Amino acid sequence: LAVKDPTAVERANLLNMAKLSIKGLIESALSFGRTLDSDYPPLQQFFVVMEHCLKHGLKVRKSFLSYNKTIWGPLELVEKLYPEAEEIAASVRDLPGLKTPLGRARAWLRLALMQKKMADYLRCLIIQRDLLSEFYEYHALMMEEEGAVIVGLLVGLNVIDANLCVKGEDLDSQVGVIDFSVYLKSDDDIGGKERNVQIAAILDQKNYVEELNRQLNSTVSSLHARVDSLEKSNTKLIEELAIAKNNIIKLQEENHQLRSENTLILMKTQHHLEVSKVDVEAELQTYKHSRQGLDEMYTEARRQLREEAQLRQDMENELVVQVSMKHEIELAMKLLEKDIHEKQDTLIGLRQQLDEVKAINVEMYQKLQVSEDAMKEKNEIISRLEDKTNQINATMKQLEQRLQQAEKAQMEAEAEDEKLKQEYVNKSESLQNEFSQKEKQLLQLETDLKIEKEWRQTLEDDLQKEKETVSHLRTETQEIVNLKKEFLKLQEKNKQLKSICEDQEAALQELASKLSE
Repeated sequence: LAVKDPTAVERANLLNMAKLSIKGLIESALSFGRTLDSDYPPLQQFFVVMEHCLKHGLKVRKSFLSYNKTIWGPLELVEKLYPEAEEIAASVRDLPGLKTPLGRARAWLRLALMQKKMADYLRCLIIQRDLLSEFYEYHALMMEEEGAVIVGLLVGLNVIDANLCVKGEDLDSQVGVIDFSVYLKSDDDIGGKERNVQIAAILDQKNYVEELNRQLNSTVSSLHARVDSLEKSNTKLIEELAIAKNNIIKLQEENHQLRSENTLILMKTQHHLEVSKVDVEAELQTYKHSRQGLDEMYTEARRQLREEAQLRQDMENELVVQVSMKHEIELAMKLLEKDIHEKQDTLIGLRQQLDEVKAINVEMYQKLQVSEDAMKEKNEIISRLEDKTNQINATMKQLEQRLQQAEKAQMEAEAEDEKLKQEYVNKSESLQNEFSQKEKQLLQLETDLKIEKEWRQTLEDDLQKEKETVSHLRTETQEIVNLKKEFLKLQEKNKQLKSICEDQEAALQELASKLSE
């Protein structure tokens, strides 16, 4: 005879006990009412069986004073593998009455049952066998196929609604002993086959509805993720629009500065030209006055010479009188010499003034060169502004492409939503047909359908919100189009400024030619 492995026998016995306890708990809960308290005996036996299943094959760990063997270690790993289990672990650690790791593990099992996620948490543990090998032996129930079977059986417990008070219960000192008398068959069990068949059908329908709810939850989460991505893209587009607006404002400020500089340069040049014109006119007037004075003196000198010639002819006849007159003529000649010297001094002053006028003309020519250099710099600044405008055009094109991509993604999301609506309508009609036949037996399932209708309303609200976001995006695209129009207007203004600058350059060249003349 082949000798059986004792660990395999233990695993098989624990698996059978788990089947019996889960089956008895579901049947008794459906007959008694699906909301159970902590004092319900089948529920207590279920927790005892689960403790034995989790303790099977545990490695003995050395502590500071003695050897320790608890199931709190592997259950604490669920917090790292399944993020939703962080709330259970935190609430178990915060319970004031628990002192031992075994008490924390019992509280954790009760909270997981109330959340209807015990099967999900234990499935995450079974998948990560590398981590479980630190706590269990290789022949343990959680390391073999029996653990996966128990996790599959635990899915059926989602039918039960447990209302357990963990805070005031003494979980540290409870003794986990399995009561086998509960699982022995009686004559009443044979007569309840029909009732078991009905219960199985109800459970199948309940599981079907719960799977639908899970699928809807997954679709809702995916829709929320898409909405978040759309919001992020919207924020990026808004930031880029703000940057483009800031760039346009900066360009406008630079245009205003250039205009003000142009006006200042024009005012300065006009002022210098007016001053130089006034100086030249004053010098011309002084020159004319001095020339007129010299002409008058020359005419007077010629007239005096004629008179002296006549007097000389007269004086030749009268020598005595001429001697006296000769002294007077010598004095007049000395005065004439003084006048001639003064006229020479005035001619020297006029030459100096002419030199100063030439120097002023040279300074004006240099200023014209400086103004030409300033105009060249302005042309370079205008070319830079054109480069910036080209960059802004490129960024606007990129923004349009991103908006098109967002609209495509939105159309796909709407198509998927319509498909989901059609599937949900078909499924709801089939469910209503089935529930109409069994209204008396499925009053509580109608409440679940009401909950699903509420979920449907929330989904419709989410769809309306998405439509609102789409309308908001459309308004933003219209704003972008308006910004394009404003940008084109700015380009036209820039061209006008260029033409004005060219006209000013031509005027300056004409002034320079006149000044050079």
